Amino acid sequence: MGRLVDFQLLRLHHVQLAIPAGVEDACRAFWGGTLGMTELDKPPLLAARGGCWFRAGDLEIHLGVVPDFLPARKAHPGILVRGVAGLAARLEAEGIAVEWDESIPGVTRFHTVDPFGNRLEFMEPATE
Repeated sequence: MGRLVDFQLLRLHHVQLAIPAGVEDACRAFWGGTLGMTELDKPPLLAARGGCWFRAGDLEIHLGVVPDFLPARKAHPGILVRGVAGLAARLEAEGIAVEWDESIPGVTRFHTVDPFGNRLEFMEPATE
């Protein structure tokens, strides 16, 4: 049975990850420094809550303060990358563990964690 569709989902705008209070400098070092993302100015009302936002191309990561923070160990953003091996090498050079996962055919990918234990997945479609 058909359904009337009066909307269209376009793309993911951003992913928000939880962070503990007072760690914005560590976020800047990881997301801005290690990953090379650009920090965005948060709207003033949201800036008062802490946290920070970053962008690279069409990807935005919002980092929001949660008082009783617990890292997301299973839920995670899956981030498409060009040069996933180079990113893995950069992370490992900074002492950040990378766990390669070959369970999806046609995709080269690994998991790692941000400085607060949130799981992250970086992936690149395999070239032929």
